[in-house]
Amino acid sequence: MGRGKIEIKKIENANSRQVTFSKRRAGLLKKAKELAILCDAEVAVIIFSNTGKLFDFSSSDMKRTLSRYNEYIDSSDAAVVEYRKEEESKMVEMLKDEIAKLDAKQLRLLGKDLTGLNIKELQLLEHQLNESLLAIKERKDELLMQQLEQSRVQEQRALLENETLRRQVEELRCLFPLTERVVPSFLPYRKMERKNVLVDNGVKCPNLASNCANENGYSDTTLHLGLPNDVHQKRKGPEKETISNDSESEMALL
Repeated sequence: MGRGKIEIKKIENANSRQVTFSKRRAGLLKKAKELAILCDAEVAVIIFSNTGKLFDFSSSDMKRTLSRYNEYIDSSDAAVVEYRKEEESKMVEMLKDEIAKLDAKQLRLLGKDLTGLNIKELQLLEHQLNESLLAIKERKDELLMQQLEQSRVQEQRALLENETLRRQVEELRCLFPLTERVVPSFLPYRKMERKNVLVDNGVKCPNLASNCANENGYSDTTLHLGLPNDVHQKRKGPEKETISNDSESEMALL
C-alpha cells in the first residue's frame, strides 16, 4: 500500500521538522546530481536551514554558475525592456496610421481630398452621407416634437391656472358684493355746502336765505357756483368807488 498524502504546512514539532529537513535535503541533492549526470545539465542547489546553516550542490563551479545566472537575468531584463520598447513603437505607429485614416475620412465627409477615390468609393461615401442626413433629420424632428409637447403641457397648465384664478375671483365677488355709489358733481356739492352753512347759522327757510343773500348784494350765481364772498365784494368794490367819484365831480361843478 502506498503512503497517504501529507498536508504541506509547517511542522510544529522541532524534532520532526529536523528529521524531515534532513531527509528532504538529501533527496533533493540526490535528484539534482542525477539530473546533472543523466541530462548533462548545469545544476546548482543552495539551501539554508532555519538555523542559518548552508548546504549546496553544483555540477560544476558554483561561482561560474552564479555569474552565468546573473548575466542571464540581466540579459533577460534588457530583452524584456527592448521587447517592451518595440511593442510600444509598434503601437505608436499603429495609432498614427489610425489617426491619419480618420483625418482622411473626416476630410472626405466634408467634401475635401476626393481625388484618390474611384466611382464606387464615391457612391459609398454618398450613401453614408445620405444615411447620416436622414438620421440627423429624424433626431431634429424628435426634438421638435418634444418641444411641441412641452409647449402643449405648459399651455394646459396656464389654462388650468387661469381657470383657478377666475374661480377664486368669482368666489371673492360672491363674498364681497360691490355696491353702486353715485358721486355728486362739484357744483351741486358746493350748493349743498352753502345750504348747510345757512342752516347751521340758524336760517331754516330757503327763501329767507335767498333774501338775505339779495340784501347783502349777493346774486344767485354766487350761491350756485359756490364762489366765495370776498370775490363778490371785490367785484362790488370798484362800482362803489366809481359812484362816489361821480358824486364828488357833480358837487364840484355846482
